[in-house]
Amino acid sequence: MRRSLQAREVRCIVVAKDASQRAREKVVRLATALGVPQVEGPEAAELGARLGKPPVMVAGVRDAALADGIVRAGAAGQG
Repeated sequence: MRRSLQAREVRCIVVAKDASQRAREKVVRLATALGVPQVEGPEAAELGARLGKPPVMVAGVRDAALADGIVRAGAAGQG
């Protein structure tokens, strides 16, 4: 994930509600520094299940249109 962020391949990240402090410190801090939008997602087990994977703490979205929709949906959910 960090490599993809540094390469500026990621348009937004989805952070699991129960993401570890380490994940938040490393990935979220880097995303913030690079101006990559962040959206809080479900718990890691559910996020992973939705992606067909084991628990996932942070998922990066590369597709611009999908990332835009996720960010807008996340903003609407917070408002």
